[in-house]
Amino acid sequence: RSAPMTFGQPYVGTDHGPRLLREANLADHLTSIGWRVDDIGDLDFKSIETEINHENNNPNTIPSPSSFRESPDAKNSLIVGRGCEMVAHAVLEAIHEQRFPLILGGDHSIGVGSLAGLLKARPNTGIIWVDAHADLNTPKLSESGNMHGMPVGLLMKDMDLDPSKIAGFEWLGSPEMKNVRLDPDSIVYIGLR
Repeated sequence: RSAPMTFGQPYVGTDHGPRLLREANLADHLTSIGWRVDDIGDLDFKSIETEINHENNNPNTIPSPSSFRESPDAKNSLIVGRGCEMVAHAVLEAIHEQRFPLILGGDHSIGVGSLAGLLKARPNTGIIWVDAHADLNTPKLSESGNMHGMPVGLLMKDMDLDPSKIAGFEWLGSPEMKNVRLDPDSIVYIGLR
């Protein structure tokens, strides 16, 4: 699956990552080393954007309560949160079908969905996070409010944060996902600077 997300950070172009990886024949390269690849396409983030715009701009519709709670401390949280929910469900579906969920992004904010889906299916999983940044920010700690720096922080156990209170991330408080959190002893970092 691919998650062409661009709203977790301020630059244009990250949403082209999945298409560019396909054009560079990533599937052929993975097949050549023995992987079975089922490219099932992009998650439909455009529908979320359309839905949010409709909620906020239609004078005949009462916007959902979360529409009023977009926070400057968590920029674009509605679309990022709802997109991450789609990613989490795609990861869960792949795991339940005994497939390896390789998610092509998009900006780093999709990591919330990838981690949430993985940790829901396999709570004792160890995580290898390969990045120059720890992505441990939360809305309270972030200087920029860009959500691409928050995927680990939003799901880390014992952080002073309830991510389900962030507009768009209400799904993390659902009975299914409420206790899905990453133990600090279950992650190692490669490439931090």
